[in-house]
Amino acid sequence: MAEDLWQQYKETGDVALRNRLVLTYVPLVKHIVYKKIRELPVSCEVDDLISCGIETLIGALDRYDPEKGASLEPYLWTRIHGAVLDELRRRDWAPRSLRRLERDLLKAQEAFTGAHGRAPTRMELADMMHMTAAELREKEYEIRRSDLTSLSSLAVADGESAIELIETIEADDPHVDPEQRATREEATAKFRKAFERLSPREREVAVLLYVRNLTLREIGEVLEVSESRVSQIHSQLKRRIRERLAHDTALFGEVA
Repeated sequence: MAEDLWQQYKETGDVALRNRLVLTYVPLVKHIVYKKIRELPVSCEVDDLISCGIETLIGALDRYDPEKGASLEPYLWTRIHGAVLDELRRRDWAPRSLRRLERDLLKAQEAFTGAHGRAPTRMELADMMHMTAAELREKEYEIRRSDLTSLSSLAVADGESAIELIETIEADDPHVDPEQRATREEATAKFRKAFERLSPREREVAVLLYVRNLTLREIGEVLEVSESRVSQIHSQLKRRIRERLAHDTALFGEVA
């Protein structure tokens, strides 16, 4: 069907036909981008990569030549995937080896948690990665340093509360109430500690939802689980955050 539509477009040059083809293959662009989402540096906006993919899609529809042997969809997939990878590498300052290590660390944490029902200790994670604790700490620092984040990104978040990175930066204004600043810093530290105690999968859902701004359905596509499962994980992580901060309600009320 799509190839017949492309043939009509090729014969007539009708832009309306091309636009129908673009709409037909936009889901392919999104599928490719969402498959790469785990490899994205925080500085890379998903919408930017989707725009890059759609621009590549339009150009590929014009350049496609069926006489070279490739079917339309595999050809478009190859061109879009290549363009997304190129854009991802262009935007990411970190070497690919560091991003690969970042993914390996996440997989190791998930495997350990699945096997033992708890997150690994620092030494256990270092042993799994065949590193010393000092080497692991250094690599994690390199990963954090490589992520150039927006000041509007969430440092920590749950369903009802959110603290942006800009709120954690010390103000130059000498009139800022030091007691209020200390209270906010204490709230940030407590929230971050509670957040870090979530499972790797719960933290991943939180980042995709509150930092990447994906929908539950899109997160399900990324994690290859159902939307209802994502909703379940989301409810679970919110409950755990609330339980761990239950004794600090007054503190968070002061910085709300």
